[in-house]
Amino acid sequence: IVIAFSTAYPQARTTRSLSSQDDAFLEDLSKRSFRYFWEQADRETGLVADRARANASPYDKDHQSYNIASSAATGFGLTALCIANKRGWVDRKSARDRVLITLRFYAERSPQEHGWFYHFVDRKTGERRWQSEVSTIDTALLLGGVLTVRQCFREEPEIVRLATLIYERVDFPWMLAENSLLLSHGWRPETGFIKHTWDHYSEHTILQLLAIGSPTHPVNRGAWQAWQRQRLTFAGYTYLTFPYAPLFIHQYSQAWVDFRDQEEIWYPYTNYFENSVKATEANREFCLSLSNKFPGYTENVWGISASDSEKGYTAWGGPPPSPDIDGTVVPCAAGGSLMFTPKIWLAALKTMHQRWGDRIYGHYGFVDAFNPNNGWVNPDVIGIDVGITLISAENLRTGNVWRWFMANKEIPRAM
Repeated sequence: IVIAFSTAYPQARTTRSLSSQDDAFLEDLSKRSFRYFWEQADRETGLVADRARANASPYDKDHQSYNIASSAATGFGLTALCIANKRGWVDRKSARDRVLITLRFYAERSPQEHGWFYHFVDRKTGERRWQSEVSTIDTALLLGGVLTVRQCFREEPEIVRLATLIYERVDFPWMLAENSLLLSHGWRPETGFIKHTWDHYSEHTILQLLAIGSPTHPVNRGAWQAWQRQRLTFAGYTYLTFPYAPLFIHQYSQAWVDFRDQEEIWYPYTNYFENSVKATEANREFCLSLSNKFPGYTENVWGISASDSEKGYTAWGGPPPSPDIDGTVVPCAAGGSLMFTPKIWLAALKTMHQRWGDRIYGHYGFVDAFNPNNGWVNPDVIGIDVGITLISAENLRTGNVWRWFMANKEIPRAM
């Protein structure tokens, strides 16, 4: 069976209009979010820190996250440079120079395996840290940024050359599980390929399209069919997901891939954009269903996705509720879905901002998480959570990230 989409890009509908007040709020939030990627990227490598203090103060040198970068955060950071230049927050030369530093590092100096990159690395050297894996999804999110700058700066031959080299070097078939069309989650030099594969719907649709569309090392188009499609119904919303899933699985790929007004022409005819709309609306109802236990969840204070907690990083989600949910609110759940359901998420973000002010909203925008039930506020922000907020807001306002990324011929060809 040949998989295709019923509407060819770029016939997607236009972005939605905002009131001047809402646009001003998003401008402030987006500009603060961009600061993270400008200030927390190493000046010699371009690698972006995995996390930072919300008030931009330095970590203690013995902090476990000191000087650790993430390849996914760097992909968000490359995209952030395009947004910032377009909005006039940085000039063209400064943005171009930072892009070149980052691309040159990944093309010429970064440790890699068959073109794939490690998840966590030293921000100054790119050396592997925390025995992290060569990660398929983190490489894919990095490539989201790499291909975005290839189009945003398409008049720069060196940027185009380096971005093309980085993408075309990735050996996608090497990551396929044995006798399978399923991509592994990654590889470690000590133990080889990770047994877990992308065998069900998750945040990996960008990875699948990059693999199928690769001009040098593609996988068979049947790989798009190889993973399971499980649906869940909650509060009247039926959508593609898996139990306990964090909301980010419905956000990350669509930071770059424009699925608007497109639908698979084979059963069950999934429209991935509308699927994320339903998942977002279900997340709100899910949080409100927990309000008897956690009264901090209210009509405009809600949102659960993987985040920091009082006990450390937690990949909580639902429905059904992860057993460790403790009433924490995760602002990037709202920020990352602005492009899907702006009305309900703008109301949530603005309410949080108005009610808690600078306790949760500061130098880099919203803190990663806070708990309105007991007053806990996370002192950190996390790069990928800041990034999905910035990109989602931009896609809502202009659609520019979708436009840049989808201008790469490999992606429409894959679809």
